[in-house]
Amino acid sequence: MRWRHVLLALVLFCVLVGSSLIDRQPVAADSRPTGSARVATLPKLAVPPRGCQYHGVYPGGRTGNEDDIRLSDVTSYEAAAGAPVAWVFFSNNWYRSRAFPAAQATWIRDHGAVPYIRLMLRHNTNELTRSDGPDRSFPLSAIIAGRFDADLRRWAAAARDYGGPLLVEYGTEMNGFWFSWNATHNGHDRGAVKFRAAYRHIVELMRRRGADNISWVFHVNNDDQPARPWNRMEQYYPGDHYIDWLAVSVYGSLLPTEHWNESFRAGLARAYRRLAAMAPTKPIAVAEFGVTKGNPRVDPTGWARRAFTTLASGDFPRIRGFSWWNERWSNDAVAAHDSDLRIQDVSGMSDVFSAALARPGVVTAPSTVPFTCR
Repeated sequence: MRWRHVLLALVLFCVLVGSSLIDRQPVAADSRPTGSARVATLPKLAVPPRGCQYHGVYPGGRTGNEDDIRLSDVTSYEAAAGAPVAWVFFSNNWYRSRAFPAAQATWIRDHGAVPYIRLMLRHNTNELTRSDGPDRSFPLSAIIAGRFDADLRRWAAAARDYGGPLLVEYGTEMNGFWFSWNATHNGHDRGAVKFRAAYRHIVELMRRRGADNISWVFHVNNDDQPARPWNRMEQYYPGDHYIDWLAVSVYGSLLPTEHWNESFRAGLARAYRRLAAMAPTKPIAVAEFGVTKGNPRVDPTGWARRAFTTLASGDFPRIRGFSWWNERWSNDAVAAHDSDLRIQDVSGMSDVFSAALARPGVVTAPSTVPFTCR
């Protein structure tokens, strides 16, 4: 990356003008990057060194559309967790707007975090069944053919002009049939080929517009659903040239009524081995993890405590960040069936998070230059 070659000059610039990526109250010394100054105008989010992991969150919104988060959602989570976040995860739904979400990105940056944007080219937020076809508004073939190039160019220019580091992913959990970019809806064997071409097209177009502040993320579900050869996560990978970070979703039980549950360690281990082999040099983030309260078959505080123990164990050294999915939603007309992953709503969960996030190696502020952490 070009900024590495001019590090000393940039550090001097930072000292002279007093620039900084963040403007927030001080956090605990053992959770701050140390060693190199942080500079607001550098284009990329720095990858933490081995043993260090960014702390992020999807803070939950109002409607379940994942694009209406507010600062109060973030600060409420941070108060319960006992630590600030380094990134804030949310969706940019193109059925609402094809514009870069500048207002949200700005307040996230002003709060001292990096926007982590799910670039969701879809016509609604409904999960798909296996019998559904391609997205009727934003099919992969249309992306590849350039039908949305004008919109993507404007998005890229606004992201470039925003100026701060960004994490952006297209095609979230592409190996899960619930999203329209999954191969189930795009010709099975041909589906992953189309996905790769669409993702490469988006990245190349935005790079040509100078949006070099974007770190591109390839975000999979921890299991291939359906478990068919043409739906293996590896089939969708655009290649190292296009991707900066790998990411994975790992959940326990998400419904109070379901019988299934799995430990975080078991769910992570299967995907981690495959991701690490697929792209040996890329950092990995647990972009989404969580478990609901209200299921008699699982203790959410115990599940979360063991998840953090796994993250801190050193058994998965490529993990360089994580973000809890802090949301609640209704599943039917019975309130007892609501899913609730919000740590504010689970007795004892604040204590679990506060203890886990106080450990050395948890990074609670973003950096754009190489750093060490304690």
